[in-house]
Amino acid sequence: MRIEEKIAKILINSKKTLCLAESCTGGLISSRLINVSGSSKFLKAGITAYSNQAKTKFLKIPADFIKSKGAVSSEVAIKMANGARKAIDADYGIGVTGIAGPTGATKKKPIGLTFIAASSKKRDLCIQCHFKGSRLEVRSKACKKALELLLVLLA
Repeated sequence: MRIEEKIAKILINSKKTLCLAESCTGGLISSRLINVSGSSKFLKAGITAYSNQAKTKFLKIPADFIKSKGAVSSEVAIKMANGARKAIDADYGIGVTGIAGPTGATKKKPIGLTFIAASSKKRDLCIQCHFKGSRLEVRSKACKKALELLLVLLA
């Protein structure tokens, strides 16, 4: 069984819901989940908050917070996950922010640096990853890791 099918089964059986906030993955997580029949029972929304303006407007992350922590940070990933969850009153949220490349990197934030968060009303999980590969490979690996992290939160 594929990971998205496992997630669907858990969420549908428990009558729980999910909302996503994707930056560098740009909707890949949503796409994988909606490939599962019955996903409308648990997937409430997917927000592609690529710009800082979108993170502020749709996820309610203050602009000064993003500026002080950096858009690519664990703190912003957690706020994205919680902002997505709260935006549509879902039980779970995912937030992903990173640098897919080939541009946008700095010495402190290299290509492939990604922060992935999963949240519920009870707890937040966040991991830092350093993915290698092309832009598409970084995005695909971040998508897979986000689904894995959600499974951990659901366990």
